[in-house]
Amino acid sequence: MVKEAAEKKLEEAASKGDITTLKEVLQQDPILIHQLSFPYSRNLLHIATMSEQEAIVEEITTRNPQLARNPDSQKSSPLHMAAAQGNLGIAGRLIMVAPDMCWWRDDQGMNPVHVAAVKGHVEMVKELLRVDSFPAMERVCRGQTVLHLCVKHRQIEALKVLADKLGDLVCAKDDDGDTLLHLAVRSNQLETIQYLVRSNKIQKLTLNAMGKTALQILEESPRDTTNYLEMKKMLTSLSTQSLLDALPKLTDTTMVVVVLIATMAFQAAISPPGGVWQDDTSSHKAGEAVMASSHPKIYKDFVRANTTAFISSLITIFLITTGLPSENFYLYVIVLYAMWVSLASIAVSYGAAIMVISPNRKAQSLSKVISIVNIVSNSINGFISLYGVIRQMYLSWKSKKRRQQDLTADSFILRGFYWIFELSDRRFGDVIPRWFPRSASPPPENF
Repeated sequence: MVKEAAEKKLEEAASKGDITTLKEVLQQDPILIHQLSFPYSRNLLHIATMSEQEAIVEEITTRNPQLARNPDSQKSSPLHMAAAQGNLGIAGRLIMVAPDMCWWRDDQGMNPVHVAAVKGHVEMVKELLRVDSFPAMERVCRGQTVLHLCVKHRQIEALKVLADKLGDLVCAKDDDGDTLLHLAVRSNQLETIQYLVRSNKIQKLTLNAMGKTALQILEESPRDTTNYLEMKKMLTSLSTQSLLDALPKLTDTTMVVVVLIATMAFQAAISPPGGVWQDDTSSHKAGEAVMASSHPKIYKDFVRANTTAFISSLITIFLITTGLPSENFYLYVIVLYAMWVSLASIAVSYGAAIMVISPNRKAQSLSKVISIVNIVSNSINGFISLYGVIRQMYLSWKSKKRRQQDLTADSFILRGFYWIFELSDRRFGDVIPRWFPRSASPPPENF
């Protein structure tokens, strides 16, 4: 009975902040602080932390710092409780005596920084990040990051603080392939969408595991959703911006290709197929191309094609080094055209070289080679154009189907394609949308 009364006094003292009573009881029975256990397997430090009694917390941790490492039945440490309450003073004391508890996970897989973020305690989040930012990179159930939790629980201020500190984690996906933008659209969070769209850190047109962008998810929601039009306007604007964001990377790739073509053309000029003459005679001089004597007509075509490849590559390199194609889409199209000329010309040069060095070749014209290059180029262009047309028809069909429009009003040819799309969707499920990924801009109402 005496022990039970002492335990009751300690519990009341810890919850009410009566440090005098706490010291008196512990002076009479110092071992009691190590043995106390309350409902849910909580110790005296849990009780003091839940009651936000900072002086009691300091006294208990001085007498027995190990209590800061003891979780309750829900695996919550005293630091988890301090993080949930946003009490910086208590959290600072607990971190001082048990800094490793910043990594401890409760039964929901969350460590203290996760808990603070979910509750929206921005200053607590900052303090925990200052102590150690690595626990914030840990994922919880279904692969969600602390940033996913911020969006899920509508804690935008905590999201901003964490996004500034965690770098590439902003672009992370959960187990469903959803990014922060996907979650924000699903939960109709206009302010969060505005922040993410204006941020330069996220990959704005990322597809989730279902092959859907954030804009597609929005268009599947009811049209009378609050802020629907405003959210759609912001998400639609991402297509142009994302293209501009991708231009520097595309330009770098193009530079690598044209430098390689220029190198090939230069090498072919100084070391033509068949080599060069090594001596002077009445018919030739040392250093002249053997090909010029043995196949004069093909050699002229070879020089023209090789020179075209070399000059167009130099022009492309010059345009890229100015930096303008990285900022202007139309200039980048010009660069692509110049690169295509280089590729076609180097292909013709290759054909001329093959005709000269291959045995039993008596042809004196490159017309067949040029025809092959034209056929291949036109086939590629035709395939790209056909893909674009079919993709547009597919997106138009999906849009009309979602809006429950009358598909029988379209032409017989379009209805035939709609029938194929319907069968494909039933058989292949979500595979077809990955063949025809949707841009951020919606398809036209009528194709």
